[in-house]
Amino acid sequence: MHGRRLKISHETRVVYQGPAISSHNELRMTPLTLPAQTTLDSRIAISPTAQTWSYWDYWGTQVTTFDLMEPHESLSVVATSLVETSPPAPLPAEPDWGTIRARLENGRLAEFGLPTPLTTVTDETVEAARAAADGLGPHEAALAVAGLVRDRVDYISGSTGVHTGAQEAWEQGAGVCQDITHLTVALLRRIGLPSRYVSGYLHPDPDPAPHEKVAGQSHAWVEYWAGGWVGYDPTNRTRAGESHVIVGKGREYGDVVPHKGVYHGAPSGSPQVEVEFTRVA
Repeated sequence: MHGRRLKISHETRVVYQGPAISSHNELRMTPLTLPAQTTLDSRIAISPTAQTWSYWDYWGTQVTTFDLMEPHESLSVVATSLVETSPPAPLPAEPDWGTIRARLENGRLAEFGLPTPLTTVTDETVEAARAAADGLGPHEAALAVAGLVRDRVDYISGSTGVHTGAQEAWEQGAGVCQDITHLTVALLRRIGLPSRYVSGYLHPDPDPAPHEKVAGQSHAWVEYWAGGWVGYDPTNRTRAGESHVIVGKGREYGDVVPHKGVYHGAPSGSPQVEVEFTRVA
């Protein structure tokens, strides 16, 4: 299988209205190494300079932490990575619904079958998903539910915030990839498919020219379990493939926030985030 080699630069800059006395930060910006993805290089530069520590969290995401104990008026974090990606593998042979139900009830998949604060929907919304999936096998049902969500929710940048829940996105019919993913995850769980939220990056060009820098963005998509985990991008109605770079997986966005922390000092403005891709091979 032919893949791609992608260089990614993810810069976050925060400017405070006055000195921040101290700050404590967690970053989830290091792409994972997985069967279909290999992280060849990854580094994080912080200004003001700070010592970092790394660990793997419960969900298997690499976390980089750092503290700034001196006053500072701005904070810059630049995460750069070089990642090889592969096309999606063939779909796994799907089990029947009874087998999936048994796996959900007896094992760690149970964590991916329950609602969370951002993946809670009403019974009425669930009925629409059940109607769309009625009579279908797991793979076809997943596509039908993802299609239902995308038909209902228009992608409109800036239409929601990071705390918007799945039901709110359904009702207003607009959202970003995070909302479309939360809603898809919510409904897949309710029809009986274990599902998780995937956080990472998406190269915006399906066939990028080598060595050309392209502005991109953080992205979110779904993995559902039907005999194996299958990545699907409901926002773009496509399987997750060589344009997708995985950083973290969890139950919802709250498990994989790219940058979070606390600080003591003056208010801050909204973080300015820039993501840049370069296909190097």
